[in-house]
Amino acid sequence: MNISEVELLSVLAQEMNMRKAAERLFVSQPALSQRLQSIERDWGAELFIRSHKGLTLTPVGELVISYANEVLEKEEKLREEIQFLQSEVHGTLKIACASIVGQNWLPKVLKRYVQKYPQAKISLITGWSSEILKAVYEDQVHVGIIRGTPEWKGIKNHLFKDRLYLVDREIEKIEDVIHTNRPFIQFKSDSNYYQEIQDWWHHRFQTSAKRVIIVDQIETCKQMVLNGIGYAILPEITLHGIEENLSKIPLLNDDQEPIGRDTWLLGYSSAFQLKQVKAFHEVVKEFLQEGKMN
Repeated sequence: MNISEVELLSVLAQEMNMRKAAERLFVSQPALSQRLQSIERDWGAELFIRSHKGLTLTPVGELVISYANEVLEKEEKLREEIQFLQSEVHGTLKIACASIVGQNWLPKVLKRYVQKYPQAKISLITGWSSEILKAVYEDQVHVGIIRGTPEWKGIKNHLFKDRLYLVDREIEKIEDVIHTNRPFIQFKSDSNYYQEIQDWWHHRFQTSAKRVIIVDQIETCKQMVLNGIGYAILPEITLHGIEENLSKIPLLNDDQEPIGRDTWLLGYSSAFQLKQVKAFHEVVKEFLQEGKMN
Protein backbone atom coordinates (compact mmCIF):
# COMPACT_ATOMS: atom_id res chain seq x y z
CA MET A 1 0.00 0.00 0.00
CA ASN A 2 1.10 3.53 -0.67
CA ILE A 3 0.64 6.41 1.75
CA SER A 4 -2.58 7.64 0.12
CA GLU A 5 -4.17 4.20 0.55
CA VAL A 6 -3.03 4.02 4.17
CA GLU A 7 -4.50 7.46 4.85
CA LEU A 8 -7.77 6.43 3.13
CA LEU A 9 -8.17 3.38 5.36
CA SER A 10 -7.35 5.35 8.48
CA VAL A 11 -10.02 7.97 7.68
CA LEU A 12 -12.59 5.29 6.93
CA ALA A 13 -11.86 3.60 10.28
CA GLN A 14 -12.25 6.92 12.08
CA GLU A 15 -15.53 7.92 10.38
CA MET A 16 -17.08 4.48 9.83
CA ASN A 17 -19.19 6.23 7.20
CA MET A 18 -18.53 6.39 3.45
CA ARG A 19 -20.08 9.84 2.95
CA LYS A 20 -18.20 11.51 5.81
CA ALA A 21 -14.94 9.83 4.83
CA ALA A 22 -15.38 10.96 1.21
CA GLU A 23 -15.91 14.55 2.38
CA ARG A 24 -12.70 14.46 4.46
CA LEU A 25 -10.72 12.97 1.61
CA PHE A 26 -12.17 15.40 -0.98
CA VAL A 27 -13.33 12.61 -3.29
CA SER A 28 -16.76 11.46 -4.42
CA GLN A 29 -18.43 8.60 -2.56
CA PRO A 30 -18.45 6.30 -5.63
CA ALA A 31 -14.73 6.98 -6.22
CA LEU A 32 -13.99 6.17 -2.58
CA SER A 33 -16.00 2.96 -2.81
CA GLN A 34 -14.05 1.89 -5.91
CA ARG A 35 -10.70 2.54 -4.25
CA LEU A 36 -11.73 0.59 -1.16
CA GLN A 37 -12.77 -2.36 -3.33
CA SER A 38 -9.38 -2.21 -5.09
CA ILE A 39 -7.54 -2.24 -1.73
CA GLU A 40 -9.62 -5.16 -0.52
CA ARG A 41 -8.76 -7.11 -3.68
CA ASP A 42 -5.07 -6.48 -3.03
CA TRP A 43 -5.42 -7.88 0.50
CA GLY A 44 -7.65 -10.72 -0.68
CA ALA A 45 -10.18 -10.10 2.07
CA GLU A 46 -13.06 -7.82 3.01
CA LEU A 47 -11.96 -5.06 5.39
CA PHE A 48 -15.30 -3.36 6.05
CA ILE A 49 -18.88 -4.65 6.14
CA ARG A 50 -21.16 -2.08 4.49
CA SER A 51 -24.70 -1.47 5.74
CA HIS A 52 -27.26 1.32 5.71
CA LYS A 53 -26.04 2.21 9.24
CA GLY A 54 -22.43 2.67 8.07
CA LEU A 55 -19.26 0.57 8.17
CA THR A 56 -18.12 -2.20 10.47
CA LEU A 57 -14.55 -3.51 10.61
CA THR A 58 -13.95 -7.18 9.93
CA PRO A 59 -11.28 -9.07 11.93
CA VAL A 60 -8.94 -8.76 8.90
CA GLY A 61 -9.89 -5.09 8.66
CA GLU A 62 -8.86 -4.53 12.27
CA LEU A 63 -5.39 -5.94 11.52
CA VAL A 64 -4.96 -3.89 8.35
CA ILE A 65 -6.16 -0.67 10.02
CA SER A 66 -3.74 -1.25 12.91
CA TYR A 67 -0.96 -1.63 10.35
CA ALA A 68 -2.14 1.49 8.48
CA ASN A 69 -2.15 3.61 11.66
CA GLU A 70 1.34 2.37 12.53
CA VAL A 71 2.61 3.38 9.08
CA LEU A 72 1.08 6.85 9.45
CA GLU A 73 2.67 7.30 12.89
CA LYS A 74 6.09 6.30 11.56
CA GLU A 75 5.70 8.63 8.59
CA GLU A 76 4.85 11.53 10.91
CA LYS A 77 7.89 10.83 13.10
CA LEU A 78 10.10 10.52 10.03
CA ARG A 79 8.88 13.87 8.69
CA GLU A 80 9.59 15.46 12.07
CA GLU A 81 13.11 14.03 12.05
CA ILE A 82 13.71 15.23 8.49
CA GLN A 83 12.50 18.71 9.41
CA PHE A 84 14.80 18.69 12.42
CA LEU A 85 17.76 17.57 10.30
CA GLN A 86 17.07 20.33 7.81
CA SER A 87 16.99 22.98 10.53
CA GLU A 88 20.02 21.70 12.45
CA VAL A 89 23.58 20.79 11.48
CA HIS A 90 24.00 17.02 11.52
CA GLY A 91 26.10 14.52 9.63
CA THR A 92 29.84 13.93 9.57
CA LEU A 93 32.30 16.64 8.56
CA LYS A 94 35.19 14.92 6.79
CA ILE A 95 38.43 16.93 6.85
CA ALA A 96 41.93 16.18 5.60
CA CYS A 97 44.45 18.63 7.02
CA ALA A 98 48.17 19.28 6.75
CA SER A 99 49.70 17.99 9.98
CA ILE A 100 51.22 21.29 11.04
CA VAL A 101 47.84 23.05 10.79
CA GLY A 102 46.09 20.11 12.42
CA GLN A 103 48.39 20.41 15.43
CA ASN A 104 48.53 24.17 15.85
CA TRP A 105 45.42 25.87 14.40
CA LEU A 106 42.61 23.49 13.56
CA PRO A 107 41.88 22.23 17.11
CA LYS A 108 40.72 25.70 18.21
CA VAL A 109 38.47 25.96 15.16
CA LEU A 110 36.99 22.52 15.75
CA LYS A 111 36.41 23.31 19.42
CA ARG A 112 34.16 26.20 18.45
CA TYR A 113 32.51 24.10 15.74
CA VAL A 114 31.47 21.31 18.12
CA GLN A 115 30.29 23.86 20.69
CA LYS A 116 28.02 25.49 18.11
CA TYR A 117 26.93 22.27 16.41
CA PRO A 118 26.98 19.46 19.00
CA GLN A 119 24.95 17.13 16.76
CA ALA A 120 27.63 17.13 14.06
CA LYS A 121 30.42 14.55 13.92
CA ILE A 122 34.00 15.00 12.74
CA SER A 123 36.28 12.71 10.76
CA LEU A 124 39.84 14.02 10.55
CA ILE A 125 42.94 12.73 8.80
CA THR A 126 46.29 14.52 8.79
CA GLY A 127 49.43 14.19 6.70
CA TRP A 128 51.61 16.01 4.22
CA SER A 129 49.90 18.48 1.91
CA SER A 130 50.48 16.21 -1.09
CA GLU A 131 48.59 13.44 0.72
CA ILE A 132 45.77 15.82 1.66
CA LEU A 133 45.37 16.99 -1.92
CA LYS A 134 45.12 13.37 -3.06
CA ALA A 135 42.40 12.67 -0.48
CA VAL A 136 40.34 15.63 -1.73
CA TYR A 137 40.85 14.67 -5.39
CA GLU A 138 39.63 11.16 -4.67
CA ASP A 139 36.57 12.48 -2.79
CA GLN A 140 37.58 10.75 0.44
CA VAL A 141 36.85 13.94 2.40
CA HIS A 142 34.65 17.02 2.09
CA VAL A 143 37.41 19.62 2.46
CA GLY A 144 41.17 19.77 2.62
CA ILE A 145 43.48 22.23 4.39
CA ILE A 146 46.65 22.52 2.34
CA ARG A 147 49.98 24.29 2.77
CA GLY A 148 51.80 25.92 -0.13
CA THR A 149 50.30 26.86 -3.49
CA PRO A 150 48.15 23.93 -4.64
CA GLU A 151 46.64 23.73 -8.10
CA TRP A 152 42.91 23.28 -7.67
CA LYS A 153 40.01 24.07 -10.01
CA GLY A 154 37.28 23.82 -7.37
CA ILE A 155 36.63 26.12 -4.44
CA LYS A 156 39.90 27.39 -2.94
CA ASN A 157 39.88 29.92 -0.09
CA HIS A 158 43.02 31.48 1.34
CA LEU A 159 43.12 31.08 5.12
CA PHE A 160 46.33 32.74 6.25
CA LYS A 161 50.01 33.22 5.52
CA ASP A 162 52.49 32.63 8.33
CA ARG A 163 56.04 33.86 8.12
CA LEU A 164 59.12 31.64 8.32
CA TYR A 165 61.68 32.22 11.07
CA LEU A 166 65.16 31.00 11.83
CA VAL A 167 64.91 30.00 15.48
CA ASP A 168 67.79 29.41 17.90
CA ARG A 169 68.98 30.03 21.46
CA GLU A 170 72.36 31.47 20.38
CA ILE A 171 72.20 32.84 16.82
CA GLU A 172 70.89 36.41 16.83
CA LYS A 173 71.52 37.46 13.20
CA ILE A 174 71.08 35.61 9.91
CA GLU A 175 74.70 36.36 9.03
CA ASP A 176 75.86 34.29 12.02
CA VAL A 177 74.56 31.08 10.39
CA ILE A 178 77.46 30.88 7.96
CA HIS A 179 79.98 30.94 10.82
CA THR A 180 78.36 28.67 13.40
CA ASN A 181 79.15 25.03 13.96
CA ARG A 182 75.73 24.45 15.52
CA PRO A 183 73.65 21.92 13.58
CA PHE A 184 70.82 22.94 11.29
CA ILE A 185 67.86 20.81 12.41
CA GLN A 186 65.48 19.98 9.58
CA PHE A 187 62.20 18.09 9.63
CA LYS A 188 60.89 15.89 6.85
CA SER A 189 58.12 17.54 4.87
CA ASP A 190 56.52 17.50 1.46
CA SER A 191 58.88 18.33 -1.39
CA ASN A 192 57.35 21.75 -2.01
CA TYR A 193 58.12 23.07 1.48
CA TYR A 194 61.56 21.49 1.55
CA GLN A 195 62.39 23.03 -1.82
CA GLU A 196 61.33 26.50 -0.67
CA ILE A 197 63.75 26.31 2.26
CA GLN A 198 66.56 24.95 0.09
CA ASP A 199 66.06 27.66 -2.53
CA TRP A 200 66.15 30.42 0.09
CA TRP A 201 69.20 28.92 1.83
CA HIS A 202 71.33 28.52 -1.29
CA HIS A 203 70.30 31.92 -2.64
CA ARG A 204 71.19 33.55 0.67
CA PHE A 205 74.41 31.71 1.57
CA GLN A 206 75.59 30.03 -1.69
CA THR A 207 76.71 27.05 0.38
CA SER A 208 75.31 24.20 2.43
CA ALA A 209 75.00 24.08 6.22
CA LYS A 210 78.07 22.64 7.93
CA ARG A 211 76.09 20.19 10.05
CA VAL A 212 72.57 18.91 9.54
CA ILE A 213 70.26 16.81 11.69
CA ILE A 214 67.09 15.49 10.03
CA VAL A 215 64.09 14.45 12.13
CA ASP A 216 60.73 12.94 11.19
CA GLN A 217 58.37 15.44 12.81
CA ILE A 218 58.22 19.23 13.05
CA GLU A 219 57.40 18.99 16.77
CA THR A 220 60.59 16.99 17.35
CA CYS A 221 62.51 19.65 15.47
CA LYS A 222 60.96 22.39 17.60
CA GLN A 223 61.73 20.59 20.87
CA MET A 224 65.37 20.09 19.87
CA VAL A 225 65.66 23.82 19.22
CA LEU A 226 64.00 24.64 22.55
CA ASN A 227 66.53 22.39 24.26
CA GLY A 228 69.45 24.23 22.64
CA ILE A 229 70.64 21.43 20.38
CA GLY A 230 70.72 23.55 17.23
CA TYR A 231 68.77 25.96 15.04
CA ALA A 232 65.87 25.44 12.64
CA ILE A 233 63.65 27.25 10.19
CA LEU A 234 60.09 27.04 11.48
CA PRO A 235 56.77 28.56 10.40
CA GLU A 236 55.14 31.16 12.60
CA ILE A 237 52.17 28.88 13.30
CA THR A 238 54.40 26.65 15.45
CA LEU A 239 55.95 29.45 17.51
CA HIS A 240 52.99 30.73 19.48
CA GLY A 241 53.80 30.99 23.18
CA ILE A 242 57.48 30.02 23.01
CA GLU A 243 60.04 31.46 25.43
CA GLU A 244 61.12 35.07 24.99
CA ASN A 245 64.82 34.25 25.24
CA LEU A 246 64.62 32.27 22.00
CA SER A 247 65.75 34.24 18.94
CA LYS A 248 63.20 34.40 16.11
CA ILE A 249 64.75 35.87 12.98
CA PRO A 250 62.35 36.38 10.06
CA LEU A 251 63.40 35.09 6.65
CA LEU A 252 63.41 37.87 4.04
CA ASN A 253 63.56 37.86 0.26
CA ASP A 254 65.71 40.13 -1.91
CA ASP A 255 63.20 42.95 -1.45
CA GLN A 256 63.44 42.58 2.32
CA GLU A 257 59.90 41.26 2.48
CA PRO A 258 59.00 38.39 4.85
CA ILE A 259 58.90 34.93 3.31
CA GLY A 260 55.80 33.03 4.31
CA ARG A 261 53.82 29.85 3.89
CA ASP A 262 50.23 30.01 2.62
CA THR A 263 47.41 27.85 3.94
CA TRP A 264 44.31 27.09 1.86
CA LEU A 265 40.89 25.56 2.40
CA LEU A 266 39.68 23.72 -0.69
CA GLY A 267 37.13 21.23 -1.91
CA TYR A 268 34.55 20.48 -4.56
CA SER A 269 31.62 22.91 -4.83
CA SER A 270 29.17 20.07 -4.17
CA ALA A 271 30.77 19.45 -0.75
CA PHE A 272 30.44 23.11 0.23
CA GLN A 273 26.66 22.79 -0.25
CA LEU A 274 26.41 20.33 2.66
CA LYS A 275 25.15 21.88 5.90
CA GLN A 276 28.00 20.56 8.04
CA VAL A 277 30.57 21.92 5.57
CA LYS A 278 28.83 25.30 5.30
CA ALA A 279 28.81 25.53 9.10
CA PHE A 280 32.52 24.69 9.31
CA HIS A 281 33.31 27.29 6.65
CA GLU A 282 31.41 29.91 8.66
CA VAL A 283 33.35 29.07 11.82
CA VAL A 284 36.63 29.32 9.88
CA LYS A 285 35.62 32.75 8.56
CA GLU A 286 34.84 33.86 12.11
CA PHE A 287 38.36 32.94 13.19
CA LEU A 288 39.89 34.76 10.25
CA GLN A 289 37.85 37.89 10.96
CA GLU A 290 39.03 37.78 14.57
CA GLY A 291 42.59 37.53 13.33
CA LYS A 292 43.16 34.19 15.04
CA MET A 293 45.95 32.28 13.37
CA ASN A 294 47.39 30.74 16.51
